[in-house]
Amino acid sequence: MPEPSPTRPKRRGRLFRFAAALLVLCGVAAYLVVQYVTGGGGARGCKVISSAGDGASYEFTPEQAVNAATIAAVGTGRGMPERAVTIALATALQESGLRNIEHGDRDSLGLFQQRPSQGWGTEQQIMDPAYAAGIFYAHLAKVPDYAALPLTEAAQEVQRSGYPEAYAKHEPDAKLLAAALTGRAAATLTCDGRPEPAARATGPDAVRAALVGDFGRDALQETGAEVGGTPVPSPSPSPSVTATAHGRTVTVPVPQGRRTDASGRTERERGWQLAQWAVANSSALHIQRVSYAGREWTAGRGDDPWKTAATGGAGGAEQSVGAVRIVAGQ
Repeated sequence: MPEPSPTRPKRRGRLFRFAAALLVLCGVAAYLVVQYVTGGGGARGCKVISSAGDGASYEFTPEQAVNAATIAAVGTGRGMPERAVTIALATALQESGLRNIEHGDRDSLGLFQQRPSQGWGTEQQIMDPAYAAGIFYAHLAKVPDYAALPLTEAAQEVQRSGYPEAYAKHEPDAKLLAAALTGRAAATLTCDGRPEPAARATGPDAVRAALVGDFGRDALQETGAEVGGTPVPSPSPSPSVTATAHGRTVTVPVPQGRRTDASGRTERERGWQLAQWAVANSSALHIQRVSYAGREWTAGRGDDPWKTAATGGAGGAEQSVGAVRIVAGQ
């Protein structure tokens, strides 16, 4: 009887080791992709849930939350409907993972991977999230009947991407974000509010400056930007922010009633947009508490973060719809 060949088990062993190494490599690659898309760091920090009660949710980082809130604020400030905000958010999710990155294909930069060489603006302008969002909306507004188009087609009309079908997969998450960050879905966005290392100023003055930066100024008009030779229009005056500060509390008045602004939202929806904008910026600006319409969010309160607000108190919790109150740390 012939003896078994000693080479066969060795070959099997080599194949097994090769397969194991390949699996490890695939795992590392998947991890790196997740880190790139989410911004790294592992912990999410923020979450938006569906107001429809269907259990849908999306978790994301504080950095992504800040950028998403800016994109929504710029859109509504220009009178764009929620559908436009959804298209913009899905585009930024695909192009940059909602991160303001300084690299990309060829000279592409920023949230939307816009190219200075293609007339989108200077490098400095494109790296300003408010500017980048504004120039995206200016192009989108030129697309005939964009709101009725499939999202991926509308986005592609602006971006001219080599992968036009890629935007569609982000539509469910973009819809959740847009509903919260335009204020239609109340109390659906929360963040843990853990302060980030101070990369920018904090405190009431910084909160007011950030509010004005996202809601109350036209980043494109200030720089004289044009799209197709046409000056980009200024936003409607209705989203402009008048904020007063007393101690550490910034108060943003929201007129009561059912009036709508240029983007078709009610005053109450505008109030919820401002409130959830503040929550999205809580880590970056060290915001400790936000109250509006009888509800209050507090940093670090993970379970049921939007609670019924108590009357009075140090935070000045607001029971009526008349103002958004933001308590900032130092």
